[in-house]
Amino acid sequence: MGAVHGPAGAGSLQKDSKVAVAKAQAVRAARRQVTMKGLYFQQSSTSEEITFVFQERENLPVTEDNYVKLQVKACALSQINIKLLAEMKMEKDFFPVGREIAGIVLDVGSKVSFFQPDDAVVGILPLDSEDPGLCEVVRVHEHYLVHKPEKVTWTEAAGTIRDGVRAYTALHYLSHLSPGKSVLIMDGASALGTIAIQLAHHRGAKVIATACSLEDKQYLERLRPSIARVIDLSNGKAHVAESCLEETGGLGVDIVLDAGVRLYSKGDEPDVKLQLLPHKHDIITLLGVGGHWVTTEEKLQLDPPDSYCLFLKGATVAFLNDEVWNLSNVQQGKYLCILKDVMEKLSTGVFRAQLDDPFQYLKPEFPWKLFRKVKEDKSKLFQFKA
Repeated sequence: MGAVHGPAGAGSLQKDSKVAVAKAQAVRAARRQVTMKGLYFQQSSTSEEITFVFQERENLPVTEDNYVKLQVKACALSQINIKLLAEMKMEKDFFPVGREIAGIVLDVGSKVSFFQPDDAVVGILPLDSEDPGLCEVVRVHEHYLVHKPEKVTWTEAAGTIRDGVRAYTALHYLSHLSPGKSVLIMDGASALGTIAIQLAHHRGAKVIATACSLEDKQYLERLRPSIARVIDLSNGKAHVAESCLEETGGLGVDIVLDAGVRLYSKGDEPDVKLQLLPHKHDIITLLGVGGHWVTTEEKLQLDPPDSYCLFLKGATVAFLNDEVWNLSNVQQGKYLCILKDVMEKLSTGVFRAQLDDPFQYLKPEFPWKLFRKVKEDKSKLFQFKA
């Protein structure tokens, strides 16, 4: 009896094995042939008006070489620097929207060495990326990604990664932060300001911060470790330079990270918001000998007397442009180390993300026009349904 039923049993096993192989091939094929739904924006040729366009693109190219195919779980929508795109000759009919992403690896190219399918990763898409972060599936080079720690949520990873890179660039690479230094963080309650404060405290620095409203002042005063002094600029009465010199015994601060500066007097400045910013002369006055001024003001103008004062102090001025990491691959290793360290500090609680509740994506009828002007200090988070 055993000789009669043996071949039939073997045939059944072979059939089951073929079915399993076919299912596995189908899964891999489905991963390769995914319909991508993404968000793009188009700028009018006659004005700065931006139109958001929801597009579908079927059959993503097969993942090859050093590229990773990623299922996006969360994406942060930060400010779109149209001017920089034009300067870099990256003008297109449709620009991808959303660059800070976190998700799961679906497929990897033949030359990928850092990742494998099902890995949780996070990163920032390069400026020339053809795929938007606000879509279901993207392709990205492995050198723009790092592993996401298990303790960090998708939204925390995507919502913190850019501000973490900006804070590291400003305090470590542009101003050489070290224990015992005094640091002035302008607009400390902003996303960048909060991360910069936490990083400075972690490195053993003395932190002074400015607040643009009473609510921001109360928020900063609740932070632990506590800030040495919070300067409230909302009422227009506080003087930044005097407060910093008083706090440092007249020596001035070692590092200044501004959130923009006023180039003209208050009477000549039409924008009310800019009137709350410190004047460039105030920054130079409060800067100590050998100090570092890290500015986000891309149009900063220094007159000869300003330059001479900086010369006498032996001080430096550096411009914070975090895009330099993606515009040049010369220091790609340092960039990846920054990404990894930001995620590690987020996982261990050194960084505590202050994020708004995320929007659920992906709906074509979503009122995207609400985000035509995304504030530089506040990203919008989108979370993809499981």
